[in-house]
Amino acid sequence: MSRRVVVEDHRHTEGESLKDDAEEEDEEYQVQDLRERIKSSLGSQFNLIKNELGLGDGSSTRRRRFSRQSLIDGVRGLSKGFVVHPDNWWYRAWMIFILVWAVYSSFFTPFEFGFFRGLEKKLFILDVAGQIAFLVDIVLQFFLAYRDSNTYRMVYNRKRIALRYLKSSFIIDLLGCMPWDLIYKASGRREEVRYLLWIRLYRLCKVTKFLHDLEKDIRISYQFTRIIKLIVVELYCTHTAACIFYYLATTLPASQEGYTWIGSLKLGDYSYSSFRDIDLWKRYTTSLYFAIVTMATVGYGDIHAVNLREMIFIMVYVSFDMVLGAYLIGNMTALIVKGSKTEKFRDKMTDIMKYMNRNRLGRDIRNQIKGHLRLQYESTYTEAAVLREIPASIRAKISQTLYFPYIESVPIFKGCSREFINQIVIKLHEEFFLPGEVIMEPGNVIDQLYFVCHGVLEEVGIGEDGTEEIVERLEPNSTFGEISILCNIPQLYTVRVCELCRLLRLDKQSLTSILDIYFYDGRKILNNLLEGKAPRMKQLESDITFHIGKQEAELALKVNSAAYHGDLFQLKGLIRTGADPNKADYDGRSPLHLAALKGHEDITLFLIQEGVDINIKDNFGSTPLLEAIKNGNDRVSSLLIQEGASLNMDNAGSFICTSVARGDTDLLKRLLANGIDPNSKDSDHRTPLHVAASEGLYVMAKLLLESGASVFPKDRWGNTPLDESRMCGNKNLIKLLEEAKSAQSIEFPYNAQENTDKMHRKKCTVYPFHPWESKQERRPGIVLWVPTTIGELIRTAGEQLEFSSSSSCILLTEDAGKILDVDLINDGQKLYLVSETHFT
Repeated sequence: MSRRVVVEDHRHTEGESLKDDAEEEDEEYQVQDLRERIKSSLGSQFNLIKNELGLGDGSSTRRRRFSRQSLIDGVRGLSKGFVVHPDNWWYRAWMIFILVWAVYSSFFTPFEFGFFRGLEKKLFILDVAGQIAFLVDIVLQFFLAYRDSNTYRMVYNRKRIALRYLKSSFIIDLLGCMPWDLIYKASGRREEVRYLLWIRLYRLCKVTKFLHDLEKDIRISYQFTRIIKLIVVELYCTHTAACIFYYLATTLPASQEGYTWIGSLKLGDYSYSSFRDIDLWKRYTTSLYFAIVTMATVGYGDIHAVNLREMIFIMVYVSFDMVLGAYLIGNMTALIVKGSKTEKFRDKMTDIMKYMNRNRLGRDIRNQIKGHLRLQYESTYTEAAVLREIPASIRAKISQTLYFPYIESVPIFKGCSREFINQIVIKLHEEFFLPGEVIMEPGNVIDQLYFVCHGVLEEVGIGEDGTEEIVERLEPNSTFGEISILCNIPQLYTVRVCELCRLLRLDKQSLTSILDIYFYDGRKILNNLLEGKAPRMKQLESDITFHIGKQEAELALKVNSAAYHGDLFQLKGLIRTGADPNKADYDGRSPLHLAALKGHEDITLFLIQEGVDINIKDNFGSTPLLEAIKNGNDRVSSLLIQEGASLNMDNAGSFICTSVARGDTDLLKRLLANGIDPNSKDSDHRTPLHVAASEGLYVMAKLLLESGASVFPKDRWGNTPLDESRMCGNKNLIKLLEEAKSAQSIEFPYNAQENTDKMHRKKCTVYPFHPWESKQERRPGIVLWVPTTIGELIRTAGEQLEFSSSSSCILLTEDAGKILDVDLINDGQKLYLVSETHFT
């Protein structure tokens, strides 16, 4: 028993009735799976098409096929009883035999109805032999395997075969085999009984099917087969009409037979007044002549209708002849202009055969190609030709109507937006695949994503022992190829068709272009991949996680690029479709950093409205406000300050010292104006004034002194700014610093170093509201020097901000953390005074 049957059995494990269903399904498909297993050893995954569609490769191939089929039939006979495969060689011979009898019966039935009132002995024996042959065929139909129209798999279950035949043509076939001639004689030759003979014309279906298959056989000229078919149609119609014409004449009483078309007929000196005594074939020839000239509308000279019912029938017949003539002329025209669907199929098949012969393609790929062409011809599943002339907007609506329910229920699209799914649906293409075909193979680069609408497929892997094992069954609403496409890795498993499948295909380029816009949905898809299909995802979790990180990094670059170039429209589109405006790039730079750097006021305002962190730092310790200040974007820096931004620099001393060393006066002015401490020190304990004095930068030194810089601090070598100026030798600068020293000594006369320490006291800004209050509830704060105790700071702030009871208040940071010690307060930090009840 093959693995596929085992999988089918495992689906029914509860209750005895379900077990019986599993055994019945096992019985139904066991031989089919055995055939697939035998064929797979030869490397063929598409052998079902050859048998069903009759695409043989010559007599030797057919002999080999029949030999293998005989072996399989023998296995089936031993294991499951007698079931006839439709491609068995002796059954195909039997079908030819029955076809001959069907042709005979189709032509003889009208002849018997019109010209006989009871068959002669020889004809009766021949008729009985034919009905026995058809009875045998009825019995064989109860054992004839068939291909399921939905799954395209061969059905060998005797019960299902019998039920199918009983529901289809069994009753008509059985009635056709009844001995109506004997029944007619036994019933007292009642004319009503003879009308039941027409049931046998149902056997024309066998002839029609044979002619239809003959048209698709490229080994026979298409024009020849079409002409033969048209001639057969014309002859059969006139033959039937001739028999009815004669019947109309014979059903009148003998006294009135002279008032019929044939009884009143006189050709030259010959009279048909006693037409019943004339030779049978002469009567038939006369009737056929009358039918043909009437159909061609060139008669009514020597032969014409005589009585009323003949006139009525001829009117109906001529009306039918107009339709028949149009059909014959139309088909002949189609043969000349070569525009029929069948002929196009034959031409395509001929070209494909030439291509395969020229390139010496193997038998398996030949069968796959021919099977797909045949399926395309029979099902017309390609919608491109049908919808080519329809506008794109209407085609999109058609796709949404047809495919949206399938795509919406696909697990990997769980939680995705409707707009995203609509874009996916518009790009889909519908395809059908036949049982046994391999759609994907392991190690291949995949550029197509498939969605299963109908049918069943299987993912097959190679086990540790080197044998095939089924990894997963793909049923409707499943997908495959998504991991290879999204994670850019080769295909992991073989994907093989179990039943006739209707799939929807999306190419990688279309999917990528959609994900470039709906990247939030792309992240959802990857998360759904991690959550679903747990057994398979363990080994791929690192790949998917890496791809998620890569996508997020690429997305951050896109957002930063839009902010850098001032593209507000693109930035809004990215953020509204799920991009995080706080996401930083590899340097830790957020979109606000780049907007401030370039001075894009509208971008800055939009990002602030989106709630970004205005004090976020990059990997170099720079804030958006610092970026605006460094690049002279005063309007952006003012906007950031209004929203509560601060410099909050970790290495303020080194930065301001570097700015002084470069002689950037404008930057220094902006830094000092935005509250940076002019006495900040670098790693060598040097203040900006040290650097200005050592470099002889008089203007900068004056600017620093005006901003409160002290001349008393010493660097790690014990030098003050005045000492540095003396070593530099700039007399104006020395004079400036000495005057500043004198002024600062007068202001703090007791201890210069102590006064310097006082100048370095920390300051803070206290606001009278909670840091998480809305903007409408915020009020102006107050700047205070940080005292030695937290209680003194709360009391001073409460008095200045007019709090009713400052003893019950506390101080919070921007993150709503409670301040317990003044040593935890940084210089220039924002604090928030609230009551303890508000905090709790």
